[in-house]
Amino acid sequence: MQNIRLHPIRRGIAPILAVLALGTLVACGDTVPEQALLGGGAGALTGAAVGGSVITGAAVGAAGNVVYCQAYPGRC
Repeated sequence: MQNIRLHPIRRGIAPILAVLALGTLVACGDTVPEQALLGGGAGALTGAAVGGSVITGAAVGAAGNVVYCQAYPGRC
């Protein structure tokens, strides 16, 4: 496995962007498509911020947000 080195500025910004992206999950959305869109956006931002796959981040974020919002509608 290749060791990836991030530029010092990107390395400092990545955790901040990840927290901000996860913070968007607070706004769950009122419908399932809104929940998937918001979760997917947060996941994509998080994937990009930490140097991972944007597509995988979007898929995981969308699924996770929909599942969470459906399981705990009072918390969204």
